[in-house]
Amino acid sequence: MKAVEITKAGGPEVLQLCDRPMPVAGYGEVVIQVAYAGVNRPDALQRAGLYNPPATASDLPGLEAAGKVVALGDGVANLSIGDQVCALLPGGGYAEFVATPAAHCLPVPAGLTLKQAACLPETFFTVWSNVFMRGGLIGGERFLVHGGSSGIGTTAIQLARAFGARVFTTAGSDEKCAACLALGAEQAINYRDADFVEIIRAMGGADIILDMVCGSYMQRNIKALANDGRLVQIAFLQGPKAELNMIEVMTRRLTMTGSTLRPQSDIAKAKIADQLRNKVWPLLTAGIVAPVMDQEFALADAADAHRRMETSEHIGKIVLRVGEVG
Repeated sequence: MKAVEITKAGGPEVLQLCDRPMPVAGYGEVVIQVAYAGVNRPDALQRAGLYNPPATASDLPGLEAAGKVVALGDGVANLSIGDQVCALLPGGGYAEFVATPAAHCLPVPAGLTLKQAACLPETFFTVWSNVFMRGGLIGGERFLVHGGSSGIGTTAIQLARAFGARVFTTAGSDEKCAACLALGAEQAINYRDADFVEIIRAMGGADIILDMVCGSYMQRNIKALANDGRLVQIAFLQGPKAELNMIEVMTRRLTMTGSTLRPQSDIAKAKIADQLRNKVWPLLTAGIVAPVMDQEFALADAADAHRRMETSEHIGKIVLRVGEVG
């Protein structure tokens, strides 16, 4: 099969088309013929040598895909050959075929294309597990998500709004802010022109903040939280280390949590998939939420897709077109 591999740690140019053996479905796994694969920040971190895949995972990048089930491993009872699915992957999505646990596959929502479905797993698993399962967001709460025009951000805005939260976001341009408002954000703050801390505090503070920045944002997020607020950390674009005044955390009863998705157990990911199937997939079918698409690249042009992502000019998800699925 054709695939894109990381030839060595480095920039986008190290992504090269290659031939690889077909994957085999292990116990509880399926093999998917990939139509489209999503492109995500962890792919770029892996490419740069900063995010090694788990020992049992493929060394090929790619954490989500959509396509057709073409092989079933022993123990798989809930899927059939020919089913069209989108799936969270342990790796290997930049390829014509990929193996993944059947429990991490979800049906392509009615009305969505395979290209749209390939944009769902990584961001929806991440947002649901962190904002709702860990953060406990409920209707009426004030929710702030940084980077609202990213794949994570556009997903978080829509889901939080769909479940009745008041949604605020930051973004780096007026165009991006306008896109966030169109998705349902109550206010979009251009962080280049305004101080989100001052604006959010004037609103009463955020009950939950979803942050991907860390670094200098840590103490600012603490100040922006309402009493009893929750800070959920899922990345650290400004670095993982930050200075923190614990007096504020203690006296205002703040909660700090966070997670990374890829290292979690297969069982933990299956539990997230079950909640998504029951609580979120009906919203996708009804058109209440939808993936926001930025740009499509051919599999052979994966390096250009990474360059696009690393400009941070994109709004929504970037995908690779891998193959035709009948």
